[in-house]
Amino acid sequence: MYCPFCKSKNTAVIDSREAENGEAVRRRRICEDCDKRFTTYERVEGVDLKVIKKDGSKENFDREKIKRGLLKSTWKRPITMLQIELLIEEVESKLRQKNAQEVKSWEIGNLVLNRLKKLDPLSYLLFASVYRDFGDLSDFEEEIAKIKE
Repeated sequence: MYCPFCKSKNTAVIDSREAENGEAVRRRRICEDCDKRFTTYERVEGVDLKVIKKDGSKENFDREKIKRGLLKSTWKRPITMLQIELLIEEVESKLRQKNAQEVKSWEIGNLVLNRLKKLDPLSYLLFASVYRDFGDLSDFEEEIAKIKE
C-alpha cells in the first residue's frame, strides 16, 4: 500500500475492524517514512453486474460513478462522506440481493434517489435534475411539489 502523502511503500496497519455491516474491512495505517496516518477500506470487488443504459448499451456496474454523482449533488451540503459511503453500500447491497446479472440504470438511479431524499431534499433535487434530465423550471417546480407533499 502506497502512502497517499509521500508515495512511500513503507506503511503499516495499526488497526483493523469490520465496517459497513461486515461488507468491508477498515484499516488505519501509518506511513513509517512521513509518520502520517490514513484509512483504507477493503471490500469485495464490486457486484458482478451489467448495467443496461437508456440507449440499450451495457456497462459494468461502477460504484465510483454513483459516488461522483453524489459528490456533485451534495457539494456544500451538510452530508458527510460516511453518509455517502453508507448510501452507496445500501444501494449495492440491494442490487446484490436481486440475484440478477443485469439491472437497468433507472433502477439504480431510483435506489439512489429514494435514499438521498431522506438525507437531504436539496441534494435529492440536484441529483434528480441531472439524473432525470430536467429541461426547464417547470421540471424543478413539479419535483419540488412532490417533495413538499
